[in-house]
Amino acid sequence: MAHIPVLLKEVLRELKAEGPGFYLDGTVGIGGHAEAILKQNPLNRLIGLDRDVEALELAKERLAPFGERVWLYHGDYRDLEDILEAVKGELPRPSFRGILLDLGVSSLQLDRVERGFSFQKDALLDMRMDQTQELTAFDLVNRASAEELEEIFSKFGEERWARRISRRIVEVRKAGEIRTTGQLAQIVQLAIPKSAQPRKIHPATRVFQALRIAVNRELDGLGEALEKAVSFLKPGGRLCVISFHSLEDRIVKDTFLRLAKGCQCPPWFPRCVCGQKPSLRIVQKRPITPSEEEQTENPRSRSAKLRVAEKVEGGRLKTEE
Repeated sequence: MAHIPVLLKEVLRELKAEGPGFYLDGTVGIGGHAEAILKQNPLNRLIGLDRDVEALELAKERLAPFGERVWLYHGDYRDLEDILEAVKGELPRPSFRGILLDLGVSSLQLDRVERGFSFQKDALLDMRMDQTQELTAFDLVNRASAEELEEIFSKFGEERWARRISRRIVEVRKAGEIRTTGQLAQIVQLAIPKSAQPRKIHPATRVFQALRIAVNRELDGLGEALEKAVSFLKPGGRLCVISFHSLEDRIVKDTFLRLAKGCQCPPWFPRCVCGQKPSLRIVQKRPITPSEEEQTENPRSRSAKLRVAEKVEGGRLKTEE
């Protein structure tokens, strides 16, 4: 499937990408959103980060025409502060007009069979977004205990049959390693009673989601990373976050609400002693979702949710103290 940036028109509108300004794409992928942002104004500049080396190489090719207006680095948006510190000789510490995070797995990763993210075609279990890391889905499936697997499937996949599936995996691997996506999908399907299997999705969907999240630590430090991102925004700058499942969206929503509230003191305190002031204004109370037209054109966009917040003048975070 060709790469189609999700919620592209909405992202450009909410980022106010007509600029001019300095932007950060913390999950640049192969550069679809970044390219559009740079095209909005000839004075726009952009820093792009991504954990996926393969995607980053494709982004470099795609964004090459923009020359010195774009900087691309291999890294995790959760390490933004360290990355900017490491490259401070190449560019000044930026104050961003807009920051975009497009969370979750990319079309590139799903479509590359050898990356082992999908059960649509049989491939070695992998699921690493960052191919330089050691831990793979194969390691978890074949080394984790039944209890550890159950926790992963239950916590990250909200899988009702987590215990039954994890015990089945441990039983099967006694006879030999579970090496491929096809093997795992079949094991999961057989572990779930046929009468209880979902009709709209493959029975293994939640297990694969859970393993991917665990392998890539997708939820670890997300709230803290969002708070750190706000500290790099200029007043009036916007943070746009696209999520694809309820676990991510819940963290984004709760973090935005907390930062928009400011004071974190218990309600029975007579006065504020924490000193925190609202640092964000939530732009849209409800998440922005793809239009019916976009969902038809790009079915993978169906579960996308875009939340937008704007940094307020005079806001103060612990990270800025």
